[in-house]
Amino acid sequence: MTSRLKVGVLVSGRGSNLQALLDACGDPSHPAEIVTVISNVPGAYALERAAKAGVPTQTIDHKGFSGREPFEAALTAALESAGVQLVCLAGFMRLLTPGFVTHWHDRMINIHPSLLPSFKGLHTHERALAAGVRFHGCTVHYVRADMDAGPIIVQAAVPVLADDDADALGARVLEAEHRIYPLALRLVAEGKAVVDGERVLLRDAGGPDHSLVNPLD
Repeated sequence: MTSRLKVGVLVSGRGSNLQALLDACGDPSHPAEIVTVISNVPGAYALERAAKAGVPTQTIDHKGFSGREPFEAALTAALESAGVQLVCLAGFMRLLTPGFVTHWHDRMINIHPSLLPSFKGLHTHERALAAGVRFHGCTVHYVRADMDAGPIIVQAAVPVLADDDADALGARVLEAEHRIYPLALRLVAEGKAVVDGERVLLRDAGGPDHSLVNPLD
């Protein structure tokens, strides 16, 4: 096969989405490989997940810098030193400056626990329940300077059930996240997800052949 896309993953916490990416990229036939995992939080469990998978890790603590720009310069230096071609944000709990986003334009993707553009920001599950939507979900998208904005690669919809609370709904969404993040990475690495302005055009990618209805009766 041709050379695999070199991926760097930025994390801050437990790293469940990182684990999904590690599991997918652990298959030598996957078109992407994770070459570094960087955390801004010392001791984040995500680092242990990466180490167990044999992936090099680094900690770049944002608290050791005088501001966001110097911190992000250190991030970029570490990513580029590892040969990273695409950055994946996986629970990276830092707001990124426009300069950093511009540097990695169309080379950085993120996963967000809602069907964007609905429910940007935090507490998405609580807000979905309060709004009374019948479907919630998650989105993988290219990163732009505006929060939770950018061309959408993959989305997954999950039903909101009558007895859901935020925890139950969030667990269902997280399961979908673990499915679509590796899928989105594969589509990007294979060249099937092509950015055209502020949209992603999908080449040779299938789609569902039926509508979803909630409730059923």
